[in-house]
Amino acid sequence: MQVLVRDNNVDQALKALKKKMQREGIFREMKLRGHYEKPSEKKAR
Repeated sequence: MQVLVRDNNVDQALKALKKKMQREGIFREMKLRGHYEKPSEKKAR
């Protein structure tokens, strides 16, 4: 994933990166893989 930084505006680039990650579902994936989940727990979800 790539985001351009224009005029040394890192805050705007970070905001764009977070938006792209949200759209791709990366945050949700990271949350699910943050700790081991037993197969029985996956079925319950």
